[in-house]
Amino acid sequence: MAPRTSILVRPATRFGGRLRVPGDKSIAHRFALLAALASGQSIVRNYAPGADCQATRACLEALGVRAEGDTATLTIIGRGPCSFSSPGGALDARNSGTTTRLLAGLLAAHPFETTVVGDESLQRRPMRRVIAPLERMGATITSADGRLPMTIRGGGLQAIDHATEVPSAQVKSAVLLAGLHARGTTRVTESYPTRNHTEAALTRFGAVVRTDGLTVSIEGGQELRPIDAAVPGDLSSAAFWMCAAAAVPGGDVTIEQVGLNPSRTALLGILGRTGATVEATVASDDGGEPVGCIRVRHVGVLPLAIGPDEVPGVIDELPVLAALATHGGEITVTGASELRVKESDRIAALVAGLRALGADADELPDGFHVAGARQLKGGEADAVGDHRLAMAFAVAALGARSSSVVHGAEAVDVSYPGFFGILSSLAG
Repeated sequence: MAPRTSILVRPATRFGGRLRVPGDKSIAHRFALLAALASGQSIVRNYAPGADCQATRACLEALGVRAEGDTATLTIIGRGPCSFSSPGGALDARNSGTTTRLLAGLLAAHPFETTVVGDESLQRRPMRRVIAPLERMGATITSADGRLPMTIRGGGLQAIDHATEVPSAQVKSAVLLAGLHARGTTRVTESYPTRNHTEAALTRFGAVVRTDGLTVSIEGGQELRPIDAAVPGDLSSAAFWMCAAAAVPGGDVTIEQVGLNPSRTALLGILGRTGATVEATVASDDGGEPVGCIRVRHVGVLPLAIGPDEVPGVIDELPVLAALATHGGEITVTGASELRVKESDRIAALVAGLRALGADADELPDGFHVAGARQLKGGEADAVGDHRLAMAFAVAALGARSSSVVHGAEAVDVSYPGFFGILSSLAG
């Protein structure tokens, strides 16, 4: 476990610049997993540098997959379908829920026993929503009351029709990845459309995936071909700079080579509703993943309400939207109980951290309310091991009267190593 780090964040008199963000970790996970299943050599450029995606690489290597290179150019030698080797011990997913759930879909197809473990935070996260459909498909799974450690014995999968209870791209993906190795056609029907990176990646690797409204289906037995592709910049990482620019008077930031997948861009419209000027331009569309440029400029910060219908599209961005509201705005979020089972209880920890900085913030059973009528005084906020909270508290602290401290700042390494150094270069 990395030692806890505390970072001083000073009030900003300006915020702006032009930059690129790390590779999208959602896409990087999927490219690595599918490259491991393809027959031959895949090259993944701009692989996400955070600890989560490094956990996926390490797990694949433990399963016998060769991976060479670094985040600039990662070469993966695929073993073909159902050809992982039994690992010598448990697979450590560290802090990564995506690694755990998506890998479970692949392990369910392999006829050996594998145990997946993780850090203390990951051990608290619910896995029953993945366990149940995979067991219906034929895998045998034991767990610690629906949490890690989780032991999977797979093989002989049968296709199912599955309706997700909670909108979750991870659950959808796990079932589709298992379905790739099952007899028959596997269908997943969602209650709300979630990010479609798995469908796009499967298609890019040569699989046929069909989408009919809220139902996605895949025929088992398809073989994947290797790819040579770049991972777009991570829009969820860009969100922190976008919200900071929208918050700070005179703020103006441009983010280049960032992913603009329509299943991820709800934030752009929401930022527009808060009063910011938002311009997005698609430069290319490679394999169903549009890439382009986003420019965000401060105009003012208006009140905002986000209800259950919008929450799934911005679930990762809700903490930084709360931070934006502390800069003279207001936000009410409902229908976001899923935040309580992320890397932390993000509702309780978000509200506690913002209050510690001087915000008027309250928990709701399934969300939160933040009123930004008074300027933050500054203080000390604890990120409780959650990377998105560490970055959100830093964005809120830019508008405080005096300097603030973010404790547990090392958590940003999960998704955005170097975040605080970039923050210093953009804020003045």
